[in-house]
Amino acid sequence: MCMKIVILDGITVTQKDLRWDDLSAIGELEVHDRTDEAQTIRAIGDAEAVFTSKCHINAEVMDACPSLKFIGVLATGYDNIEIKAAKERGIAVCNVPSYSTDSVAQHAFALILEITNRVGLNNDAVQSGEWSRSKDYCLSKNSIIQLAGKSLGIIGYGNIGRKVAAIAEAFGMKVNVYSRDRQTALKSDVVTIHCPATEENKGFINKDFIAQMKDGAILINTARGVLVNERDLADALRSGKLSAAAVDVLGGEPPRDDNPLIGAPNIFITPHIAWSSAEARKTICRVSAQNLKSFMDGGRLNRVD
Repeated sequence: MCMKIVILDGITVTQKDLRWDDLSAIGELEVHDRTDEAQTIRAIGDAEAVFTSKCHINAEVMDACPSLKFIGVLATGYDNIEIKAAKERGIAVCNVPSYSTDSVAQHAFALILEITNRVGLNNDAVQSGEWSRSKDYCLSKNSIIQLAGKSLGIIGYGNIGRKVAAIAEAFGMKVNVYSRDRQTALKSDVVTIHCPATEENKGFINKDFIAQMKDGAILINTARGVLVNERDLADALRSGKLSAAAVDVLGGEPPRDDNPLIGAPNIFITPHIAWSSAEARKTICRVSAQNLKSFMDGGRLNRVD
């Protein structure tokens, strides 16, 4: 009998350039570009396997979908799945580990370099004709900050944190690991966040944390938006305690118009794209199919339950 497979929010991964051929080869595949939370149960229906990127699957959903045997997370983090409930019901849960290490590390440094070099600002000045009108052969819109000799504090020293450290060292930066030396890491010129979100650490980057940072430091977050108290960060930028910050993630996505970081001074925000290189998304498609095939064969590839 052919297994019925449902993807709840496939457009996040495939965008407009990838297909789910590997999963299609395993069973009867039904793909939803996106699914509202209220429609999750209806979308899963009598499927035996479901894949989700951001849609939540809790005990209520599991009980309403008794055919469900397998949940695949189209990402590394699986905080949108009630793992305890799945385990109690004998439902396997798998993720895709380490697929975005290179992409996220690269994006973290893209954000750092945008703050230190302001490529976008200078390009805009050229395109608008400001350089053409200049009396000097070079147009100085900002003072470039040299990374060599600066320090980088890394919060979360897993695969991504270690990759970021390697890039930092290539730039000539001194790496300070938060889990090894908290105080030294906090006093770094740049602090970058790469830890997972848990119930215990939500909002831990707050006014008290920021108060311990070096005056004029830069904060980078490509991990999870809920790790940062966004109002406290906005206040730190307004006061000048922090010279700049750049984030790829926010506490609510997409953000509300009243998000305190939107419009704050010296903030750079990208729309949760650090993970999304074509190479990383291809890995998600491939490994997701491998996870399901392993489960069907009695294996435990990338099981997190």
